[in-house]
Amino acid sequence: METPFSCGLVWLRRDLRVSDHAALHQALKHCQRVHVAFVFDTEILDALPRADRRVEFIRESLVEVDARLRELAGHPQAGLIVRHGVAKDKIVKLAQHLQAQVVFANHDDEPLALARDIQVRGHLADHGIVLHTYKDHVVFERNEVLTQMAKPFSVFTPYKNAWLKKVTPEDLRAFEVAPLATRLAPRPDDLAQPVPSLADMGFETTNLQALKIPTGESGAQALLQDFLTRIDQYEDTRNFPAVKGPSYLSVHLRFGTVSIRQLAREAHPRMLAGSVGASVWLSELIWRDFYVQVLHNFAHVGRGQSFKPEYDAIEWEHGPHAHKLFNAWCEARTGYPLVDAAMRQINQTGYMHNRLRMVVASFLVKDLGIDWRWGEKYFATHLNDFDLSANNGGWQWASSSGCDAQPYFRIFNPISQSEKFDPEGKFIRRYVPELADLPTAALHAPWLAKPMELQAAGVVIGKTYPAPIVDHAEAREITLARYAVVKKKTD
Repeated sequence: METPFSCGLVWLRRDLRVSDHAALHQALKHCQRVHVAFVFDTEILDALPRADRRVEFIRESLVEVDARLRELAGHPQAGLIVRHGVAKDKIVKLAQHLQAQVVFANHDDEPLALARDIQVRGHLADHGIVLHTYKDHVVFERNEVLTQMAKPFSVFTPYKNAWLKKVTPEDLRAFEVAPLATRLAPRPDDLAQPVPSLADMGFETTNLQALKIPTGESGAQALLQDFLTRIDQYEDTRNFPAVKGPSYLSVHLRFGTVSIRQLAREAHPRMLAGSVGASVWLSELIWRDFYVQVLHNFAHVGRGQSFKPEYDAIEWEHGPHAHKLFNAWCEARTGYPLVDAAMRQINQTGYMHNRLRMVVASFLVKDLGIDWRWGEKYFATHLNDFDLSANNGGWQWASSSGCDAQPYFRIFNPISQSEKFDPEGKFIRRYVPELADLPTAALHAPWLAKPMELQAAGVVIGKTYPAPIVDHAEAREITLARYAVVKKKTD
């Protein structure tokens, strides 16, 4: 096999694995010697809280990458090169130091990442070094799936149909690494340091391990194998937060500890064989591709603007009262048990069930009248699996301002959602234990419980558990009036 480059450098970003890896495969294919590096980017890290599960997840996953590289290469020094600093500077200096002629990386289409890569490409070129980037984060990206008019899709179902029509086994083929792993080069002695500890980088240990969140490629594979035993039931279980229904792979997709191609390779043939669960799960993976291409093709959504411009005319609650309502939502003090249970889940674990993301987003925007951007920012700070395109897409869906969003007059009832998706109250009792002794029928709206039921359960509304901060029926009417400005603009 032709190897036109003597030395190449693979720059890991949101692809923290060594198998089925596009950039690593290409580097090994075209270079005689290959080094692999990751930079803990202070331009990102400096804005984060000092105890951040995502940083710990990345660090633990990199320890596994380091070990796997050594194992594949059969050499104790062929591990991962890890730096800590400004990535766009560190990667250029590292490529020079290693005398690499080319840097390989996978696409990252988030706006800040695109701007960074433009700078890095230019700085590398100044030193005669080439940057090659590859599709790896999604199955289809950018402009690969277009309408018959060669325009990007803004509605999901036709996008999904076009995606399914386009996909072939070749699109899902794994990028092999192991057969060429002997080209993984030993690190120079001055770059052979271990992966830095959290303390080395000014961070603190979190409750990641206590939560038993599996990290790295091995953690992703364990979750996947477990999910595949349940995938046929996914359609029936996915909406119930007290049930083990999801794959729990979202954080692994976020940081690339699993290949999206592998997940699609598992789901697609099962769908073709008639598995409804696999079909629904594959649709969720396609939603992910959809939102990534929305962010790329409609860049204004990444700048805090509504996909539908007319929705930016909505007048949201503002001033001290708005902040009081928002803080109650953030701190799980809304008086609606399912909403509060969901917010406690994200605050305590960094995870929130997908059904609950829709419920709490709808409640914030359409019950409390708070700008969806406030919620988007809160999720961005607290979700382990925060992904700009999916998070923005989800919040704009809930607020009705996004592409293919729910109609503005569709307003989730937090009580009926609770009764439908946590019918036995198991999820609420787990996260709102002060209500645990209430009868299940009273659990979803405890302020309506009989006085004897409240007394027997030790619940005092307004003291041991908050009274509702809004009346849903009244809030619904206010929201319909608030959104009337949109209706006038679209009529």
